[in-house]
Amino acid sequence: MNARDDAKFPPVALWQINAMRFLFLLMAFVMGGFVWSQLLFESADWPVMRGLAKSMLAALALMSLIGVRYPLQMLPLMLYEIAWKTIWLTLIAGRAWMAGKWTPDIESLFTDCIGIVIAYFIVPWRYVWARYVVQAMEPLRAPGPR
Repeated sequence: MNARDDAKFPPVALWQINAMRFLFLLMAFVMGGFVWSQLLFESADWPVMRGLAKSMLAALALMSLIGVRYPLQMLPLMLYEIAWKTIWLTLIAGRAWMAGKWTPDIESLFTDCIGIVIAYFIVPWRYVWARYVVQAMEPLRAPGPR
């Protein structure tokens, strides 16, 4: 991104940029701290899917470090975090709660995921709309010779 690109999009308040930095910092160190310690010291006997999920979360935590420095450029990573947690909260936890099938495992993951609600108030949605929905798509192929 450069100054010319930034002029095409709505301005993002400094408090939002710094709040996104803080969220990326939490993702990197809080979530990353738990996940990386589990991967390094507990993972030998895990089922394959648990190991896969923890590895993906560890990668997310590593990528979040870049978001601390470049929050707008790493905004898609934040959107991914919002998307998967919202999907899980509504389609898995919500259905389990409505069906009376709430378990301690669901309760634990619910506690881990519900904090994402804060991100809904921090993400610059006008910027997201302008950048990822309204902006013209990148070309599918190189332009022909002139």
